[in-house]
Amino acid sequence: MEALIPVINKLQDVFNTVGADIIQLPQIVVVGTQSSGKSSVLESLVGRDILPRGTGIVTRRPLILQLVHIDPEDSRKTSEENGVVGEEWGKFLHTKNKLYTNFEEIRQEIEAETERISGNNKGISEESIHLKIFSPHVVNLTLVDLPGITKVPVGDQPKDIEIQIKELILRYISNPNSIILAVTAANTDMATSESLKVAREVDPDGRRTLAVVTKLDLMDAGTDAMDILMGRVIPVKLGIIGVVNRSQLDINHKKSVADSIRDEHAFLQKKYPSLANRSGTKYLARTLNRLLMHHIRDCLPELKTRINVLAAQYQSLLNSYGEPVEDRSATLLQLITKFAAEYCNTIEGTAKYIETAELCGGARICYIFHETFGRTLESVDPLGGLTTIDVLTAIRNATGPRPALFVPEVSFELLVKRQVKRLEEPSLRCVELVHEEMQRIIQHCSNYSTQELLRFPKLLDAIVEVVTSLLRKRLPVTNDMVHNLVAIELAYINTKHPDFADACGLMNNNLEEQRRNRMRDLPSAVPREKAAAAGVSQSGSFNEQPDGGTGNWRGMLKRGEEGPVGDRTVPQTPLTGSPQKGHAVNLLDVPVPVSRKLSAREQRDCEVIERLIKSYFLIVRKNIQDSVPKAVMHFLVNHVKDCLQSELVGQLYKTALLDDLLTESEDMAQRRNEAADMLKALQKASQVIAEIRETHLW
Repeated sequence: MEALIPVINKLQDVFNTVGADIIQLPQIVVVGTQSSGKSSVLESLVGRDILPRGTGIVTRRPLILQLVHIDPEDSRKTSEENGVVGEEWGKFLHTKNKLYTNFEEIRQEIEAETERISGNNKGISEESIHLKIFSPHVVNLTLVDLPGITKVPVGDQPKDIEIQIKELILRYISNPNSIILAVTAANTDMATSESLKVAREVDPDGRRTLAVVTKLDLMDAGTDAMDILMGRVIPVKLGIIGVVNRSQLDINHKKSVADSIRDEHAFLQKKYPSLANRSGTKYLARTLNRLLMHHIRDCLPELKTRINVLAAQYQSLLNSYGEPVEDRSATLLQLITKFAAEYCNTIEGTAKYIETAELCGGARICYIFHETFGRTLESVDPLGGLTTIDVLTAIRNATGPRPALFVPEVSFELLVKRQVKRLEEPSLRCVELVHEEMQRIIQHCSNYSTQELLRFPKLLDAIVEVVTSLLRKRLPVTNDMVHNLVAIELAYINTKHPDFADACGLMNNNLEEQRRNRMRDLPSAVPREKAAAAGVSQSGSFNEQPDGGTGNWRGMLKRGEEGPVGDRTVPQTPLTGSPQKGHAVNLLDVPVPVSRKLSAREQRDCEVIERLIKSYFLIVRKNIQDSVPKAVMHFLVNHVKDCLQSELVGQLYKTALLDDLLTESEDMAQRRNEAADMLKALQKASQVIAEIRETHLW
């Protein structure tokens, strides 16, 4: 299982090269307040002075420290190969292949790199420094040293320095694959530990938190850390380990880390004999190594899955960016042909990418024809906007100065044309809706079907312009045809239409039946001819019409017509509009919104005309409902489908336009390179994980 930590180090190196943070690798994150001894603990683990030291905030950038254990023989062999003197050396990511055997130079490089990014007056930065230490005296570990938690800004630190540092720490410890090393000084109250408080925020159960108590030798006289180390003050699941660091005086006197560890062991044996074997730097190193190995083992399956999923995603992304263009002429023709094919396939319903959120393409056109247009036509009332008075007036106007014995045909034609004309507006709206959908298909094809077009924004704009222009040219032609369809119906009112003739025959039978019923229902005391005369003579005047003169004139005409009808012994009906006693009044079931009651003949004439209008209107509506979609398909949809490719090739496939149309967007090449690098890193990471054998896990 010892082999697992180098695997994670390899993965870290792989992803550091592409500067990505997409994979959350297992690592140990060191958290603590400023000057609590974090850097001293790390130096003790390395066994060398490698970190900048001093008072105040010293660590101002995250330091990712990889400790790699090598055998002394391998160390000598590697040293000879690289021309390095010594068995230990360090290596920075930002200095590429340069090896450092002088650890003082490593410390100076960390200081210089920190000042380069963060400035030289206490500012902090999120950009990390990567350092790898190869030594036979270390255990395999991956640690992250973070800036210490501080409260008050100093130097040129911003006012929100506390928030910045806390956000930086949370960014690292929020990674569920990290182990939190919470460092607290023994000479402070454990209950006020900022590091444990921050750790609790992201790890409330404490499953991945290990506490380290530093400065055991600096506690007040008469006090000890026994309760803290035993976990009686604040229990920590992974344990609490006490260590003794070098003081600033020891560092100034160049006391070595090895001497410091020896003195630490002696101090623990003397002060905490019962805990000596469970405290100290060496025990901390072994514990961290064991915890990290077990943690990596637990995280590995999920890590493998995550890398494979990301590799597939980046492969797909790279494919969508396409290859760099070599043969421009062939590429342009291929893209035009593909777009035209996708456009036609979307209309036919055979497109590769089927929309699931809403209807589109041919399906939506079908919906417009049969649902939107069909329902709109069915909702048009055959007699809408036509009152009984309109019908009666039309009949009167058609008779001229002579009273008519029969209902004039001219009035029927006049009125039915007026009603048929109302079908023109919904028909034109149908054309408009189909035109809009044909426009939407362009967007659909460019978004979903031909990802390659997104590489060439100018080509996409040119294609959209050509197709839009073609649709715009076909719109007037289609509208004219729909106008003509309605005009054809208006040009000749075919009263010999089979359906219309059947309706007329049925209607005549109904009217005859109704007349018989009315005559049968009359009272026996009144002679039928007198009753008929009285029924015909009931009339009133159009008193409530706005044009009073016309109403009186109509009433006078009516009274003149009705005078000679019937037996003279029957008195004239008063002009009150109310029926006389003993006379039957036959009105339409539906109340007529006029100021007088209609005579029986007027009612009958109006009813005949209305029924004829309704019958003929339904025939025309059926014809329009059938012919308009056919016209739209022929003049607009099918024509565009047939001419689209030839139009695109004719307008765009020109040598002069090649370079301009196939110009990639500015950031496309950069994104392609980034995706290729990331894919290469993921494939390499997948290879690294695949090398792990099951035996390594146990």
